[in-house]
Amino acid sequence: MDVIELLPRLHLLLFPVGQAYLWQDGEELTLVDAGPIGSGALIADAVRGLGRSPQDVRRVVLTHFHEDHAGGAGEFAASSGAEVLAHRLDAPFVRGELAGPPPRFEEWELPIHAEVSRHLPEGTPLPPPSVTEVTDGEVLGFGGGATVVHVPGHTDGSIALFLPAEGVLFTGDTVAASPVDGTVIPGVFNLDRHQLSDSVRRLADVGADVACFGHGAPVMRGASAELRGATAR
Repeated sequence: MDVIELLPRLHLLLFPVGQAYLWQDGEELTLVDAGPIGSGALIADAVRGLGRSPQDVRRVVLTHFHEDHAGGAGEFAASSGAEVLAHRLDAPFVRGELAGPPPRFEEWELPIHAEVSRHLPEGTPLPPPSVTEVTDGEVLGFGGGATVVHVPGHTDGSIALFLPAEGVLFTGDTVAASPVDGTVIPGVFNLDRHQLSDSVRRLADVGADVACFGHGAPVMRGASAELRGATAR
């Protein structure tokens, strides 16, 4: 796993499939997403590599329940004591109480999904000890106040997180950057493509300068304009 500094208070944790983000507020850290199964120890090592303790991570906020974002949450929470948060509609799947619904694939997405799945670890994620449910408009205690933005479409309980004081937006898989040329595009492997389009438009209007995606290189300046461009794709 690679650890990349994006801003003095923000690091990207890059897994073979997907990525997570580590935000710093003084002595307190927040993790946005937690990688696939088996990532708990990798995240702990990354935190130590930055000169901090895993116990400094107070919360893990999951943008949605898919394995490449939530698979490592239970492992890391069990070792660090971090609180795990997810939208109420995705929380039962994160807890392991129910199996989450599969995406409704477009025909062209099937070979891409098959290739991605080849790189994901097998097994069942360790459920977190508990999951705190969040809702649209709720403000979380990091980054000067992180607003939860409910963005259904990729999953019913997908969320983004916007830090108005910092101009930073975490989109989850509602938006992505193309691995080919970095173009900002709507996310793939969705439950409801029409809902997703509405959610992309909502994110374009929040006024973000920096956009951090679940897949692909972040946009470090002028993110709102890039997100508006994605609404036309």
